[in-house]
Amino acid sequence: MTTNAHQGRPSRTELGRVLMSGGALSSDWAPSYAAVPRASFLPDLIWPWDMEAGSSVAVSREDDPEAWFGYADADVPIVTQWDDGRHTGTEPGTVSTSSASMPSVVFRMLNDLGVKPGNRILEIGTGTGWNAALLAHRLRPENVTTVELDPVVAAAARTALNAFGLSVQVINRDGLKGYPEGAPYDRIIVTCGLRSIPFTWVEQCRPGAVIVAPWGTHYGNGDAVARLIVAEDGRSASGHFVGPVEFMKARTQRQPEVRHAEYVPDSVADGDETASTVTEEQFLGGRFSPQDFAVGLCVRDCVQAIGAREDGTRAVWFYGLSDRSWACAQFRDTGTTRVWQSGPRRLWDDVQAAFTWWAEQGRPGFDRFGLTVDTAGEHAWLDEPDNPVPGDAAA
Repeated sequence: MTTNAHQGRPSRTELGRVLMSGGALSSDWAPSYAAVPRASFLPDLIWPWDMEAGSSVAVSREDDPEAWFGYADADVPIVTQWDDGRHTGTEPGTVSTSSASMPSVVFRMLNDLGVKPGNRILEIGTGTGWNAALLAHRLRPENVTTVELDPVVAAAARTALNAFGLSVQVINRDGLKGYPEGAPYDRIIVTCGLRSIPFTWVEQCRPGAVIVAPWGTHYGNGDAVARLIVAEDGRSASGHFVGPVEFMKARTQRQPEVRHAEYVPDSVADGDETASTVTEEQFLGGRFSPQDFAVGLCVRDCVQAIGAREDGTRAVWFYGLSDRSWACAQFRDTGTTRVWQSGPRRLWDDVQAAFTWWAEQGRPGFDRFGLTVDTAGEHAWLDEPDNPVPGDAAA
């Protein structure tokens, strides 16, 4: 294995301490963290998320190595590709399409995987190759297969893994189909956001195998990590969510484009007007809010779009993906919330009912919700698999 000259950087040592003290890096993964630096798997030009600027910034290893290594050793996500590879230049592109995740997220998901010596691992979404390298260091390269859809990303990861001395098998194909040639697997870990978990992954697992995957609904861009256990008969996988995350979505499962004018060609006044006593403070929980996750589970094929606050009001829009139904809730600092909705689905009525149900259940967090994947699709539930969320149907 390659010995990296930068492994002893103070910033990297400090990141390790932060990850350990925060509970992200467990003692059994600490040797792999120490041996496999993220910097060895990053390209020379990166776009890390700058916390102070609140945006992605371009950093070149050649032009500013100190800043480059500083970001490599920071608990921040780093974009490594924009716009599915069509982007050129140093300025950030439009849509980030490949990245190195925050180290804290990486190690929490590796902890969730619960690996054991000799486990065979399938990774969906190779990215830079760092995650596969960590797995290979702990479990040996021959036990790890990683699948990447983008040929350029796959080639770069393969090169980095080989250069580091961890020659993991990197497969360039659609990871949603898995890799049956290497099955059965003891663990599957997914590093892209999903809106549907393919049953084919379950079929490629041994009974009792663990699948760790970020999953969510089109209601919002956020995900939650599902930790599923494959049943002994191999006909389903089921388990709770363990916490919120936000990943780049699998390319074929990205949110469909919503054009406002196709839903509301003229005026919001064309919809049926009602009122609601639900306030903005109650309804909008912010990023990673469990109420958004819960509403999305109950009201499928619906996109929420939150407008800017102006003159004491905020408009929140809802668009149906199965038809052209729409709704708009105008939250105000004083008085009731004005609501307009149109189409065969009364989206605000559905959303408000889901929000009320969530509140009546004691405002459950992510870890009380779970997911079952079987031949019929996906089923979301609260507390136990036999307690489906309202309105849930196999996706």
